[in-house]
Amino acid sequence: MAHPKRKTSKTRRDKRRTHYKATVPALGVCSNCGATIRLHRVCQECGHYRGKLAIEKEVTV
Repeated sequence: MAHPKRKTSKTRRDKRRTHYKATVPALGVCSNCGATIRLHRVCQECGHYRGKLAIEKEVTV
């Protein structure tokens, strides 16, 4: 098993990790109800996807 000859400095370690960051999810607007939704997913408010009904939602009063 390989072992490092020198200690990796904090600066070098952190430079290597600069690309490990979370990205903001892409958001869009539902074409049916106007709610904010994640792209390529069924709307949680009305159940539509790309202008068509994908899931029937029960109306709660």
